[in-house]
Amino acid sequence: MAKESFSADERAAMKERAREAKRVASAAEDLTDVLSKIAEMPEDDRGLAERVHATVLAAAPGLTPKTWYGMPAYAKDGKVVCFFQAASKFKSRYATLGFSDEAALDDGPMWPTAYALIRWTDDVEAQITKLVTRAVG
Repeated sequence: MAKESFSADERAAMKERAREAKRVASAAEDLTDVLSKIAEMPEDDRGLAERVHATVLAAAPGLTPKTWYGMPAYAKDGKVVCFFQAASKFKSRYATLGFSDEAALDDGPMWPTAYALIRWTDDVEAQITKLVTRAVG
């Protein structure tokens, strides 16, 4: 049997992204969507997503919450800077905090754009605060 190029979860995420791109929403509606997506997550992912959400907005209050591929994301001038991906989304062993090419994290010829996130600690919060602050410039 030939392997499909995208899993059902990946196809669902792409369809959700297409709906997001077509939708014109207010900032309040976008925030409601993000909070709804976080609330739908399994407990482990939800706890991390809630902490990421609060930390990102505290570090960069100018970022606008919105969904991106059905996951919480944070945009500057309409362009996603960073996003949270739940471990459950693609049955991964860890959640991910990722940064798009809009993030000002450039550091020489190579730098990380995604971080595995398995547990919340004060050090994790401090590192995320530092990364997000730097990412928005």
